[in-house]
Amino acid sequence: MDIRVLRYFVTIAQELNMSRAAELLNVSQPALSRQIADLEDELGVKLFRREHRHLALTQEGHYLLGRAQQIVGLVNKTTYHLQKQDVISGTIEIGAGESSGITPLMETLHQIMRQYPEVRVNLRSGDYEDILAGLDAGLLEFGVLMGYHNLNNYNTLQLPEENRWGVLMRADAQLAEKDVIQPIDLVGRPLITSRQAAQRGTFQIWSGDLFDQLNFVGTYNLIFNGSLLVKTGAVIALTYDKLIDNYTTKNGLVFRPLAPEITEPNTLVWSKNHQLPNLNRLFLDTLQKEIANND
Repeated sequence: MDIRVLRYFVTIAQELNMSRAAELLNVSQPALSRQIADLEDELGVKLFRREHRHLALTQEGHYLLGRAQQIVGLVNKTTYHLQKQDVISGTIEIGAGESSGITPLMETLHQIMRQYPEVRVNLRSGDYEDILAGLDAGLLEFGVLMGYHNLNNYNTLQLPEENRWGVLMRADAQLAEKDVIQPIDLVGRPLITSRQAAQRGTFQIWSGDLFDQLNFVGTYNLIFNGSLLVKTGAVIALTYDKLIDNYTTKNGLVFRPLAPEITEPNTLVWSKNHQLPNLNRLFLDTLQKEIANND
């Protein structure tokens, strides 16, 4: 597949009108139609179907669009970095889970953006699988992973703050009267936790013989959405501290830590196989200094 033809395809898929796409691309409509027809012949699938006065993507077209946007974006970023190696500019792509422990990264970004106004930042929220997939594909330069993982294939830097597990619940819940939450306190109650924690069995050792009596009724990907369900009283959530404003009762929720305590690290990771451009090396150096200054 020619990258130029992929750019054509993405524009047509976004406009869903061959005439408008031809105008944007500054090519004739017949030439553009031939390019897409040749691409369909090459792939052996139909990418568009005609509906009334506009085009619609087929299932195969939707699949190719997602991939093509990633490919075109990666080509654009690679070209930019090759042409701009002597300057500090561009975009830092960072993926991370939810944790207050990523604050040093935000402080570092603030310093860099203040010193180099042309720098841009893309932040992507996701779990362990999302972040590593982005790193491996070259779509992310850095990721922050929460918890314990085998990261032998990546460069790593552990961040100072650890995550503390606890229970997020309504402020008027009976459990809210306790200072800490023990396994026996959760028996029989409807619980939700993060998808990643559920997959890793984070609470199995903590709860011991009581684990089979814990009633996990679902998972969340982002705790803000999970907190909305907690507010209804339908569930209580096992989550990290400091993710929801639970130090006052103005939102109707409170957080109580687990006992025995469960903590997990935050780890910055980046690929061993991709050389970092100037901007990303500056980010890493500045972050390490930020961590050292706050020790």
